Amino acid sequence: MTRRIASFFLFIVIILSTQLVVSQTSSSNLALYKIVRFMQYVSSDYVDTLDIDNLVDDAIKETLQNLDPHSVYISKEDVKAMNEPLEGNFEGIGVEFNILNDTLMVVNPVPGGPSEKVGIVAGDRIIKIDNEVVAGIGLKNSDVFKKLRGDKGTKVVVEILRKNWPKTLEFTITRDKIPIYSLDASYMVTKRIGYIKLNRFAQKTEDEFLEALHKLKEQKMKDLILDLRGNGGGYLNASVALADHFLDDDQMIVYTEGRNVPNTEYKSTINGEFTRGRLIILIDEGSASASEIVSGAVQDWDRGIIIGRRSFGKGLVQNQLPLPDGSLIRLTVARYHTPTGRVIQKPYSSGSRKDYYSELSKRYENGEYFTSDSIAMPDSLKYYTLQKNKVVYGGGGIIPDIFTPFDTSFYSDYYGKMIRMGIINQYVHSYIDKNRDELNQKYASFEKFNQNFEITPSIIEELVTFAQDMKLPSDLEGLKTSEMEIRKQLKALIAQNLFSTNHYFQIVNQNNMALQKAIEVLNSWDSYKHLVKE
Repeated sequence: MTRRIASFFLFIVIILSTQLVVSQTSSSNLALYKIVRFMQYVSSDYVDTLDIDNLVDDAIKETLQNLDPHSVYISKEDVKAMNEPLEGNFEGIGVEFNILNDTLMVVNPVPGGPSEKVGIVAGDRIIKIDNEVVAGIGLKNSDVFKKLRGDKGTKVVVEILRKNWPKTLEFTITRDKIPIYSLDASYMVTKRIGYIKLNRFAQKTEDEFLEALHKLKEQKMKDLILDLRGNGGGYLNASVALADHFLDDDQMIVYTEGRNVPNTEYKSTINGEFTRGRLIILIDEGSASASEIVSGAVQDWDRGIIIGRRSFGKGLVQNQLPLPDGSLIRLTVARYHTPTGRVIQKPYSSGSRKDYYSELSKRYENGEYFTSDSIAMPDSLKYYTLQKNKVVYGGGGIIPDIFTPFDTSFYSDYYGKMIRMGIINQYVHSYIDKNRDELNQKYASFEKFNQNFEITPSIIEELVTFAQDMKLPSDLEGLKTSEMEIRKQLKALIAQNLFSTNHYFQIVNQNNMALQKAIEVLNSWDSYKHLVKE
């Protein structure tokens, strides 16, 4: 009840403060003074001691929760962690790690990072940090972040146990900025088709994209598949910068409209780096916000073909507004529109965030993941593209030009439990730990690994035994259903550990339904070119 009361009064304060800016009336001043005096009485005279800071925090959260699903409060402690993925870096020692058998193990040092520079290698076990034992104490990921991350220029001393080394090794590591990449993968799918996958839209996304694009062009790329599946968005400006590279000069990319912020139009420039090649964009229900800006602009201008499933449907613009204690709010200030005028934001009701986010589950239950016929849009939301006059819809995500269903053919409860319990990942770390030297000797390059490495029956047997040790009983029927997918995941994760995330996707994408459809479309362009402007 306290939270609701606080929320109510905070809401009144906000409304009255806004009124005071517009009109300094005596009645508004009196009402605001009344609320402030009330809070003074509560804090000084209430029978029990109150934590006013928590009361205010709860009030802010409750108020924002009743506005829209994307207006949120971020505490001072969480601000840095929330901004890191979008700013493109954090400060620390630069290692990918895993906690295996209650021991902190280095999966890979970040190339060029502080740990690699002092000689930390994959497979090293960190047993002490600043002389404090961290092995066998129930260490969690959050504990690792607290101990190893820190301000640039500060030092941390780690004690390492290295396989086949007679004694422990001590390293002093000077923390530095560690990049967080928004580009997961870029490689040539065929001799003329390039593939780029982005996981977010951050400060350096355009730079990463252009670097990958230029390398693909050097390999004679003519057509591009841009994978935005699962990309939840990020900075508006980053999405505008990316879309600019696909469009001709002075074409609308997106425009925003709000009540108290200026309406803003974002248009393309003459600087586009890929304005003529054939373009496919892959999207799904996890593609949101900035991903929808890019795919919406490309679709509205008939510049490329969108393949996949209907995107999430987030078309609200948030501003980050600081509060006096270092916390902030992300407040929705505008809606964005695609070039045709479409609003991509799906419907929501004030205060019903649970229903809003469970809407994806309803799509699944309604069959939308399996057939495009399950997507019902009223004529009132119908729009027409700007070159080909093709029908598109607003009011709830980007509907692709070509639908690909959700593939559940390989799924079993056994496989689902393996994933949720982290068994496949942990087994791969254990397998590589035992076989790293042999693997490095046999597979000096990814090409050799991809062609020659196989997931043998003995590896599958080891995995099943490993799962049993992790309290997951064997399930022969479930294994039979999911074995091909399990084999693919195992090989991809081993490649990731030995080489990079880029190589993980080169394996996991093999036989991927949406990607194969994109390749088919590009290889049979005459059958699909009616969907785009030539």
